[in-house]
Amino acid sequence: MKYAVTLWFWLVFLVTAPVLFALGLVLFLVAYPVDPDRRWLHTLVCRWCHGLWLHLSPGWRTRIEGRELLPQGPCVLVANHQSAADILAVMGLFRPYKFVAKSSLFSIPIVGWMMSLLGYVRVTRGKFSSMLQMLEPCRYWLRRGMPVLIFPEGTYSQGELLRFKRGAFQLALEEHVPVVPVVIEGTTQLVEGDGPWMSPRASIRVRVLPPLPPESFAREPAALADQVRALYVDALARPADPKAVLG
Repeated sequence: MKYAVTLWFWLVFLVTAPVLFALGLVLFLVAYPVDPDRRWLHTLVCRWCHGLWLHLSPGWRTRIEGRELLPQGPCVLVANHQSAADILAVMGLFRPYKFVAKSSLFSIPIVGWMMSLLGYVRVTRGKFSSMLQMLEPCRYWLRRGMPVLIFPEGTYSQGELLRFKRGAFQLALEEHVPVVPVVIEGTTQLVEGDGPWMSPRASIRVRVLPPLPPESFAREPAALADQVRALYVDALARPADPKAVLG
C-alpha cells in the first residue's frame, strides 16, 4: 500500500505542479502592481498545496487548531520541524507569510522557481554568515506588515525536540513583534525526512499557540528561545482538541 500511495502522490504532483506554476506566474505578473507582497499568490499556493496534495489519500487527516489566534499584523511564526511535509501542513493556516527555507530548495525546478516568485527567504545551513544575511530580508518583510515563518530547530528532529537556534528570536526582539508558536505533529507518519516514501495513513495536527507579545519576552535571544521551547515541550504533551477543524 505504501508504494501505491507514493506512486499516486508523485504522479499527481508531477502533473499538477507545472499547472500551479503556470497559474502562479500569470497571477504574479498580473497582480504585482496592486499586490507586490504576493499575498494573493501565497493564498493560491496554500490552497493548492494543502487542499490538494495533503488530501490525496483518504487515510490522511489534518487538524488545524487556533487559526483565530494568528495576529493580523507582522509577527515571527516559529514551528517545530519533523519532515518535508511540515510546510504543506502549515500552509493550512491560510494566512500570508514568508517562510525561511534552505537554499538548496530554491534550485529545484518548479518548486524553487515558485518559492522565488513568492519571495521566500533563503538560508544556508551551518553558515553563521548566511543566518545574518537571512535576517535582512526577514526584517524587510516584517516592516511591510508581513509575518515570517521560521523553523528554529534548523533541521528535522524526528523525535525529541532539538535546541532552538537564536535567529528567529533575535529578529522578534529587534523588530519588536510578537512570536507565535506553531506546533506540528504527525508529519513523520506521512513521510520520513525528505522522503520519497509516503504512508497510506497519517494523522497530522497543527496548533497555533497564543502569541507572545514583545513585552513578555526574555530580553536575550537565547533566553527567549529557551522560553518558547518550553512552551513546545508542554504543548506536545497535550491531547488533541476534539473540536479542532479538519482542514
